[in-house]
Order: sequence, then C-alpha cells, then structure tokens
Amino acid sequence: MKDCPLRTSVIGSYPLPGWLELACQNLDQFGSADRKELQDDAAIVAIHDQTETGLDVITDGEQTRLDFNLSFYGYLRGIELESAPPRHFGPPAHDQRGKHRVVGHLEAPEGLGVVEEFNRLKRLAPSGPTLKASVPGPYTLSGRLLPSDQYPDRFALTEALLPIVQKELQDLVESGCREICVDEPSMSCYAYREDTKRLVDIFNRTVEPVVGRCRVDTHLCFGNYKGRSIGKRRAGPMFPDFLDMKADELHLEMATTAFSELPLIEKIAKHTDVGIGIIDVKGYYIETPEDVAACVRECLKYAPAERLVLAPDCGLSQTARWAAKQKLDNMVKGVRLVKKELGL
Repeated sequence: MKDCPLRTSVIGSYPLPGWLELACQNLDQFGSADRKELQDDAAIVAIHDQTETGLDVITDGEQTRLDFNLSFYGYLRGIELESAPPRHFGPPAHDQRGKHRVVGHLEAPEGLGVVEEFNRLKRLAPSGPTLKASVPGPYTLSGRLLPSDQYPDRFALTEALLPIVQKELQDLVESGCREICVDEPSMSCYAYREDTKRLVDIFNRTVEPVVGRCRVDTHLCFGNYKGRSIGKRRAGPMFPDFLDMKADELHLEMATTAFSELPLIEKIAKHTDVGIGIIDVKGYYIETPEDVAACVRECLKYAPAERLVLAPDCGLSQTARWAAKQKLDNMVKGVRLVKKELGL
C-alpha cells in the first residue's frame, strides 16, 4: 500500500437516514420504482457523507441492508425465516435476534445481492475514492442458522455457505470491484475458544478464487449489535494463527480496548497491511482530530505509514448519524495532521 500511506477507510455500514427507517416501516405504500428511488437516495446520502470527509476508501453504507448480515438470509433457499426474536424486552442484546430454521438444501441461486449494491455504488459515486464492497464470511453467516439433520453443527452450515459466499466474491470481481471486505467478526469473537487454525482454513478457502485479483480485507471485531460486544475483548487469542489469513488488510477493533494490544500490529505489519480501529463506534464521545493524531503517532511506533489503515472500530450502522459524521470527519482531519508532519 505504498501509494497510499496512512490510508483512511471505513468497514462497510453507515447509519440509515431517519426518513429511510420510516419508509422501510411503510414499504407497502411504495411501488417498485419508488423503492428503487429510495435505495438510490439513501446510497447518495451515505456516499455524500463519506466523500465530504475526504476518506480514501468509501462504501455504499450498506443502505439497502437490514443489517451488515441479517438481510442476506432473505436470499437463501432452504431456510424458514424466524418471524419474531426470542426476546422483546429489556436491555438490547444479541438474543433479540432470532435464528432461522434450516429446512432443506442451502443455496442462493440469485446470489447475495452485493453485486447489485456495488453496481449502484459505481453508478452514484464520484471519481477519486476507492470503492469497497463488503460480504459476510460463511462462518459469521452461519451464526443465525439452527443446525439440522442435514447440517448437524455450525461448521457443517459454514461449509454449505462457503461456496455461496465464494461465488459472490467472484461475481464482484467480474463486475469490476477491486476491494472487498470479507467480514468475519464471529471468528474474532470466538477465537478464544475455537480452533483458530480451522477458522483460518475456512477464510482462506473462501477467498482463494479472488486472491490476487482484488484487494481482500477482513474485519475482526468483538461484535457491535445494538452497540454491544459479544466476544471476549482480546485480540491476542487470534494470533499468531490469523497471520496466515490470505488477506491484504487485517482490521482490528482497538479503540474500545484503549489500544491496550497495539504492540500486536508490529507482527501483523510484517505480513500484511493492518487496519486500526481508531474510532469508538459504541461511544458518543466525539474524538477530536488531536485525539486521532495522537493515536496515529502511537501506531507509527509499531508499523510504518505504508502499512497502516485508519478506520472506525466497526461499521457505523449502530451509531447515530450526527455522531458518525463528526467522528469520520475528525478521523480524516487527525490523520491529515500526522501526514503533514511526515511530509506525506
């Protein structure tokens, strides 16, 4: 990444505008053309907010998804969608998301919809920023499915989903996508208790057909549904095995752990580019440009500028838009302060 040292990026999702949330609650009142217009308008909003900050890498904000991965189950055949979550009341948490019953062979004959999202992004985005698509990996995608006689455990479900995700990645590359984030937060959430070598093997087989044909990123965090983590907030258990992932960029959640494991990036940077979660998307303290610059300087003690990517900890869909805009703007301003100091 020598052509773009101290690269500024995002993970994938961006807050939905309030009017889009209201419209989604009343979609029966919209025609098909109206819905396409809604999708374009929402993507334009996300693109505008990101490009206005001066980010090096942008996405469509995942504006046409219910969630970074929940919407994908609508594309799968062989499942019976859960109509209601198991818990409605009390503090928000992951058990307020239902799991879907598998009733047949898992397939997605029409793909997962990411190619359509990327083509919309290409059509609407201005020239300049790198355009990135994001796809949930098969292990993460398997997490909301209930094992069945045909697929008796999570790993069997993962193996069934792997070729589906793999095909989506190939189709994205064929459509002109040059950067893809394969989101596997479940791997980082459960690295402390699972066979990390097995997780790495799953990831590598998933991305194998597109390695060398595009930039492959992966996002490793501790969960962010409703702004809450679910995994043990330690990156240490992922390494050294995760260094064998066939990725051009490994992104780690760091802000929520007060950068306590920052020395890890020294080893990562010897293998690949390292993305630093430098903005806390779970909190509403707005990091100042000076805060960001100080963190970047700390990162530079362990990795060279050409290996560093600066981004929020996670996608921004669980953060209010007013805060997300300010956080991204200050992140880019803070990185630019350091770039100016370094003469970049």
